Amino acid sequence: MSEGRKHPGSRPAGPRHPGGHPGQMMPAEKAKDFKGSLKRLLGYLRPRRVTLAVIFLMAILSTVFSIVSPKILGKATTKLFEGIMAKAKGVPGASIDFHYISEILLILIGLYLFSALFSYFQQYLMAGVAQRVVYDMRDQINSKLSRLPLKYFDSKTHGEILSRATNDVDNISTTLQQSLTQLITSVVTLVGVIVMMLTISPWMTLILIVTLPLSFIAIRMIASRSQKHFMGQQRSLGQLNGHVEEMYTGHKIVKAFGREDESMAAFNEINDKLYHSGWRAQFISGIIMPMMSFIGNIGYVLVCVVGGIFVTNKTITIGDVQAFIQYARQFTQPIMQTANIANIIQSTIASAERVFELLDEKEEVPEALEPVVLEDPKGAVRFEHVKFGYKEDEPLIEDMNINVQPGQTIAIVGPTGAGKTTLINLLMRFYELNDGAITIDGVNITEMKRSNLRSIFGMVLQDTWLFNGTIKENIAYGRSGVTEEEVIQAAKAAHADHFIRTLPDGYETVLNEEASNISQGQKQLLTIARAILADPSILILDEATSSVDTRTEVYIQRAMNDLMKGRTSFVIAHRLSTIRDADLILVMNNGSVIEQGTHEELLAENGFYADLYNSQFTGGGAQEAG
Repeated sequence: MSEGRKHPGSRPAGPRHPGGHPGQMMPAEKAKDFKGSLKRLLGYLRPRRVTLAVIFLMAILSTVFSIVSPKILGKATTKLFEGIMAKAKGVPGASIDFHYISEILLILIGLYLFSALFSYFQQYLMAGVAQRVVYDMRDQINSKLSRLPLKYFDSKTHGEILSRATNDVDNISTTLQQSLTQLITSVVTLVGVIVMMLTISPWMTLILIVTLPLSFIAIRMIASRSQKHFMGQQRSLGQLNGHVEEMYTGHKIVKAFGREDESMAAFNEINDKLYHSGWRAQFISGIIMPMMSFIGNIGYVLVCVVGGIFVTNKTITIGDVQAFIQYARQFTQPIMQTANIANIIQSTIASAERVFELLDEKEEVPEALEPVVLEDPKGAVRFEHVKFGYKEDEPLIEDMNINVQPGQTIAIVGPTGAGKTTLINLLMRFYELNDGAITIDGVNITEMKRSNLRSIFGMVLQDTWLFNGTIKENIAYGRSGVTEEEVIQAAKAAHADHFIRTLPDGYETVLNEEASNISQGQKQLLTIARAILADPSILILDEATSSVDTRTEVYIQRAMNDLMKGRTSFVIAHRLSTIRDADLILVMNNGSVIEQGTHEELLAENGFYADLYNSQFTGGGAQEAG
């Protein structure tokens, strides 16, 4: 399984959002340090506090205008009711005051218009603030990723890193843009509605507030029952994603070993669990809204009855009763919104915490203040008393000493886990040494900029890397500012020109993300062409011809031999027959160079290398070479 893939049982990348209707709340992922992460997130908003103050003011004004409207509309209703009643009683000269009502309606239109305008500008400004904060955060993440050592990427799955850089940042963006202003309007609406209801009738307000604890009790009871099913749903969803991804990426292996039935059975089992936990979670949480409506209707009925009595007693006007009923309908909505937003904010702070964990990761050792630049590197490489271990308490390489002369071809051989790739990682400074030094042309690699150091090397690895782009762009990736003619010459040298021209669009053929529209051998030819074009001082070859056929391998070997002339070359060899002509062969085992010499010298010693070499040609095959 590739390290970028999710393991079965892992949760899907990114935080969970409350889903469904407003009354449905999923359990939010909780932050470990809520206060600290919240304070740090607010730090991103501090430079924009003036804009935020304007946004808050607009949100308050927009909400206040919409809250005052029912009370004013009640005056029009009262005036209309009084006119109708006066006519019904036969009062001389009685009529409906349409002038007064029209004035009220014009005022209402103005209020609603101002409310809409303030709401629009508030959302417009908030979108700018949210996107600027997210822009800064993404910029910091991108910059941070370029400064992190390879050790970090080796210890984290690709999916986990991408989740923090995309899903978690998107979650923060959504909350800042929508939930923050919604929280303000919900709180203002709740306070404003209570104030307006108290101005109409404290007794009816008390009746309505008494029903409030019933709503909270109902929500708490239902949410606690649905939570375990939501957790089960997320767990099963993670297992299903992992299983589908595994089966999709490995479908050839599944078919080759005839495991389709087992795969389908596993899928059906996980899918069945997801179905049962999913419908239970949705059904139980779906009861919240009907229950809220039921409790709300109890309060609504009581308000209507008491309001009718008060109107009869002429304690309040009918318009006020109408306004109060509107406020009663608005009363529970901000409560539910605030509860939902609290859940979202919990999830958002958890997302922010995950982003901050990435930003706080230990970075690469800083570059030298006055770096040395090798203008014309010769390729002399020395390992002097090098000590290294991936874990400090578990050294892998101890006191390694190697002296490579310019232009030499150095083959590195040994069984799996011997430390061959580690040696290359240290040479490229992907990892820092625990002790000792590595020099190129007498200059310690720690005194050079990493970019300058790595520009000296050209790499052709067993695992090819090509990106989504044209073949020409992939080859030209080896060196900036190259001409099309230089790209073609490099392809010819790598014996790739012929197969490229047989493709429908030739050098303009676009490779897909996996580069699966060409064969593995053709991919390798392109990476070799890229290395040839780069024209490096030092070559690193990791069994570069392992994925091509025998005839092509002969051509590639010739091309590589031409490329290696006059250059220092490190060749990680698996098939020992390919490195007989190497100037120096380093035999590694358990992180140490146990033998070194030419092919003939090592065979004459009849030691570890001889056993390794003979095992490949006597049918033993007990020991691997790589």
